Amino acid sequence: MADNIIRLADAAAPEASTLPHNVEAEAALLGALMIDNRLAEDIQLKLRPDHFFEPLHGRVYEQILKVIDRNMIASPVTLRPLFEHDEEMKEVGGPAYLAQLTGSGAAIIGARDFAEQIYELALLRALIGVGREMVENALDTSEEVDPKAQIEQAESALYRVAEEGGGEGTVKSFADATRLAVQMAEKALNTGGGLSGLTTGLDSINAKTGGLHHSDLVILAGRPGMGKTALATNIAFNTAQRFIRDTVLDGLPSEKSAGAPVAFFSLEMSADQLATRILAEQSGISSESLRMGKISQQDFRNLARAAAELENLPLYIDDTAGLTIAALRTRARRLKRQRGIGMVVVDYLQLLQGSGKNSNDNRVNEISEISRGLKTLAKELNVPVIALSQLSRAVEQREDKRPQLADLRESGSIEQDADMVWFVYREEYYLAAKQPADDHPGFQEWQEEMNRAYGLAELIIAKQRHGATGKVRMKFEAKITRFSDSVDETYLPEVRG
Repeated sequence: MADNIIRLADAAAPEASTLPHNVEAEAALLGALMIDNRLAEDIQLKLRPDHFFEPLHGRVYEQILKVIDRNMIASPVTLRPLFEHDEEMKEVGGPAYLAQLTGSGAAIIGARDFAEQIYELALLRALIGVGREMVENALDTSEEVDPKAQIEQAESALYRVAEEGGGEGTVKSFADATRLAVQMAEKALNTGGGLSGLTTGLDSINAKTGGLHHSDLVILAGRPGMGKTALATNIAFNTAQRFIRDTVLDGLPSEKSAGAPVAFFSLEMSADQLATRILAEQSGISSESLRMGKISQQDFRNLARAAAELENLPLYIDDTAGLTIAALRTRARRLKRQRGIGMVVVDYLQLLQGSGKNSNDNRVNEISEISRGLKTLAKELNVPVIALSQLSRAVEQREDKRPQLADLRESGSIEQDADMVWFVYREEYYLAAKQPADDHPGFQEWQEEMNRAYGLAELIIAKQRHGATGKVRMKFEAKITRFSDSVDETYLPEVRG
């Protein structure tokens, strides 16, 4: 058998033979599989035919799995007819080569180790392939040169190699899926009920949604001035802070935490502006006062204390403007690999760009590509993605300004791709715009309405795959841009309009 294996290795292209490989291990594994078919149960979960360096060995492995799948015994005898006319098999003596592979029964003992080494060597070859492609693309100046696009493609290719090396596929048996469901229920129970995903930091929203679930795309939409960014920032901060509390203070494993490190992609505001908002919320000082320096010594001490407490907060802000959906996904993958992020926030969806050079010719198609890309990202990283979205001006033309699903701007497939759609609505904002003169007959009535609506906000849950729609009433402190739970009527069951 050794002579034939050497012949196989020598037959490879000279440049290919320098790649990491172990043809002997491949042959030994195939022999072990044909001696004991039960070994395939574990090995096939991780090892694919294309992981074999020698193509003939990959085809033999593939046929072994197919024969076993038909509830037949995979042996040199049953496999022989499948390789009668295989040209490469003829070069090593024909189907008799299959019997030679089973020549060493001792290979059964190390079969799993052989499989692991074959798999790891395949990853190394894939890594070399990525490196060569990077070099070739960088040297090729015959077409349009776009270094940033090449970097994004390289990072994406590296991430695929890294992900393949980190697991055994995503196919789960029903038993596995059931265990995950029970774990979610246990997590909800242990957190006091109502929270099976990551916390939003707002009990009223958690009670209605069960928290933010892995692989979900949440669209948070509203007209300008409603507080979309403020709510998203609050949630991002609360989730990151809960992670610190659970893992550092309470000593819980990270996977059992109701929080997670958060990546915040801010395409509109700078990182320091977002940081100022969070500092304002935590110190109780208005953002405007912080920016203009209108603070007392006591305020500054409060600010310094808040900054010190937030120093280790696992909240990572990327304020790069003009990101494409491909670039955002690449950066999110990197943060997942390097920082272990468990949630992504994008502010906001319409500021992202699609991949097409002429995407502006059809903005609806571009937005559809972006929303699908965000949903794919949520599934790929297995994290919730919150994407903020603008609403069309149609809202302003109605008597009741509460948003509806049809108001999603350039909607395309946003509604279809989203697992949840949330609308932020503040009646106070619209009432303030209608303020009459102090001597106007309707001023008193306006004042009463304003007092009723002051500091209140609604989160309208217009779509939810996991449960019912409805409204959540919240408090909003505009001075420090903070949303919090309302004292009463935290949940209103029906959506008007």
